[in-house]
Amino acid sequence: MNTKVAVWVVRIAFSIVFAWNVMCAVQFICWPSAYIGAYQLQGGGAAAAIQGLGVAFLMWNATYPAFIWKPLRFKVLGVVILVQQAIGLCGELFIASTLDASLQVLSQSIARFVGFDAVGLVIMAVAFHFLRKISSAASA
Repeated sequence: MNTKVAVWVVRIAFSIVFAWNVMCAVQFICWPSAYIGAYQLQGGGAAAAIQGLGVAFLMWNATYPAFIWKPLRFKVLGVVILVQQAIGLCGELFIASTLDASLQVLSQSIARFVGFDAVGLVIMAVAFHFLRKISSAASA
């Protein structure tokens, strides 16, 4: 694999995760009532809590565009994105491990995020690893 191909593989892998995250953020911000039940929330603040999660998703993804645009120039952002993804996954696993059986709906909602974040972390990490390996071999 040459460097140009590795760059495009990284762009595609990171773009998939970025697009999915932004889609979730927009849905949470624009249609919070659709997700209130999945997180077992109720009351006046429930919609605002879901919207806040959507805003957090957007903040989390602020690093993606520059890295997707120029992965070789902004390698450090690639590392930051991978660390953010790992933190999210670990946090979700921790939260899931603390829930009791009465929160089954919430557990299932968190499990979906765990599945996506785990797959996203793997595809991005593998692509990033190959980019680093190939670009360092090309510069040697």
